[in-house]
Amino acid sequence: MDSFDTLVDIIAKLRRPDGCPWDRAQTHLSVKNNLLEESYEVVEALDAEDMSKLCEELGDLLMQIVFHAQMASETGDFEIDDVTRGINSKLIRRHPHVFGDARAKTAGEVLSKWNAIKREEGKEGETILRGIPKEMPALVYSQAVQRRAAHVGFDWEEVEDILDKLTEEIAEIKKATGHQQRVREFGDLLFTLANIARRLDIDLEPALRGANERFYRRFSYMEEVCRERGISLESLSLKEQDALWDEAKMHLAD
Repeated sequence: MDSFDTLVDIIAKLRRPDGCPWDRAQTHLSVKNNLLEESYEVVEALDAEDMSKLCEELGDLLMQIVFHAQMASETGDFEIDDVTRGINSKLIRRHPHVFGDARAKTAGEVLSKWNAIKREEGKEGETILRGIPKEMPALVYSQAVQRRAAHVGFDWEEVEDILDKLTEEIAEIKKATGHQQRVREFGDLLFTLANIARRLDIDLEPALRGANERFYRRFSYMEEVCRERGISLESLSLKEQDALWDEAKMHLAD
């Protein structure tokens, strides 16, 4: 049961005419969201540092990859061996300092060589932003495109310069007159915040997930305290709710 080929065989059997009706009815598009959900569950296990859960979720994610490869095989587009051959070739090609004669002593040098090889692999005249999926969460996409641009020197010289830009963006939101203009300016503000986070080596997604989790725990604490005291949270004034929020912050560790 620990063989990769066994997984491939199981998925193939599920897709056969005498296999599972649900699995046979699926298409690449119908299970697209499943692939996203499994990816996020892997990220959740990583954030929780739960290795047992991570092992399980990586299996679920691997199943999605094999499932897509099986569907492609049935239509003659490609086989699972083409998938593994492609990534094996790519890894060897992009690590000439390991599999060739090139030299790279630091992670920074490796990244620089990796990006240079990727540019060489691209088509002439093609944007360096090629390959960044626009379906990515917007904040992650912001940091990804900014990173690509920074690789060719298009970046702020100092973080303080971006902080000045943040102040400018806040002022523009205050001056915005219509809803559409406020939406545009707020987008620029978020993009600037993503840039600051990138320069400070902060990954926005886990940072925001952490803030969401803290809010969830603190607000749930407020609700629980109100139940214990026999009062309604919505009946409290904003000042009283703020005091309860401060109490929650004191009692709950970050």
